[in-house]
Amino acid sequence: MAEQITISVDSDVASIYRSASDEERRKLELLINLRLRDATESRKSLRDIMSEVSRNAQRRGLTREILQSILDDERRA
Repeated sequence: MAEQITISVDSDVASIYRSASDEERRKLELLINLRLRDATESRKSLRDIMSEVSRNAQRRGLTREILQSILDDERRA
């Protein structure tokens, strides 16, 4: 059973979410649900998990500029 919660995000994230299609929103909600589940079931702190995700993304070549470009492309789509 799904329940709604409220979380605070920065204005760019909120704008992207609001402009996403219903299908994209469902995917984002699933991703958030999985990440929150991982964070709460893990012995690692949320900060450690977020740092790990960031390191993995950087190791794979994701920079702030590339991420911003991806987000900009998504907004235009």
